[in-house]
Amino acid sequence: MTDPAVERDAAEAASAFAHPPVLPDASAAYGEHPDQVIDFYAPHGDGAGPGSAPLVVVLHGGAWRAPYDRQHITPLAGFLARQGFAVANVEYRRGSSLPHQGAGGPVAGRWPETFDDVAAAMDALPGLAATALPEADPRRTVVTGHSAGGQLALWAAARHVLPLGSPWRLAGPPALRGVVALAPIADFAVAEELEVCGGASAQLLGGAEHWAGRLPFADPAALLPTGIATAVVHGRDDIVVPPEVAESYVAAAAKAGETVGLTLLDGVGHFPLIDPAADACAVVSEEIAQLAW
Repeated sequence: MTDPAVERDAAEAASAFAHPPVLPDASAAYGEHPDQVIDFYAPHGDGAGPGSAPLVVVLHGGAWRAPYDRQHITPLAGFLARQGFAVANVEYRRGSSLPHQGAGGPVAGRWPETFDDVAAAMDALPGLAATALPEADPRRTVVTGHSAGGQLALWAAARHVLPLGSPWRLAGPPALRGVVALAPIADFAVAEELEVCGGASAQLLGGAEHWAGRLPFADPAALLPTGIATAVVHGRDDIVVPPEVAESYVAAAAKAGETVGLTLLDGVGHFPLIDPAADACAVVSEEIAQLAW
C-alpha cells in the first residue's frame, strides 16, 4: 500500500523538476574552482535601467550534496526575473560525488569549503553584479534559499554574529534588506532528531566527532539574533524537511528577542516553493518583494 504523503511529494518533485533549465544572461566566477560561479538574470519589464531592480541572491538546496547543483533552481531564478527582480544564482562546493566508506550515499557538504564559497560569493557579489548585471541595486539585496540553501541563506545573513575567530565573521551586519528562507534546514539539532536528508546536517559538519565544535559556526538556530529582517516560508505537508524544523528556529529567534516571520502553507510540501507552476512560488515572490521594494 502506498503512502499518500510520499506520492504527493513525488508528484510535487516531478512538477518542480519538469521545467527546462533557464539560461542566465551572464555568468561570473568568484574563485578559481569550477563551482565558484554566479549566474545572473536580468529583470524583465520596462524601465529596467541601471540600478533599477532589487537584487535577489538565490542559494539552491539538495542537502549540500554534489549531485544537486544550481541547474534545478534556474526556473525559480527565471520566474523571479520575470517579476522584475535582478537575480544572482550562486553555485558552491558541495559534498563528494561518491559516498565515503560506510556511507549510504554522497556525503553532504565540505567543511570548510561550502562555507568558504558562500562567504566569498556574498563578498564578491556587489562588484560582480556591477559589471554582469548593471540593473541590480545591491543596496536592495535579499537572500533566499531552499532547503539546504535556506540554511546557507540564513547563515549568510548571520556572519556578523559568528563566534569570534571565525574566518567568515563580518565586523558588522551584511548590507541586506532581508532573507527569505524556503523550507530551510534551520535548526540542526531538530533536523538530526528527525533524520532530515539522511543525517545531512551532521555530515556537513564533518561527522559526529565534529558536531559540538562546529555547530556554533554553522547552525542558524545558534546564530541569533541577527538584526536582519527574516521570513521563513514552509509547507505544512513537507516530509523532506518537516515544518517542525522551521518552527524550532522561529522559537529560538523569539527566545533571543527577535521576531522571524513564519508562513506555513496548507497542502504544500517541499518542492512547490521553487516550482513556478505552483501557487506557493507566487507566495515566495511576494515575501521577497515585501523586503526588497
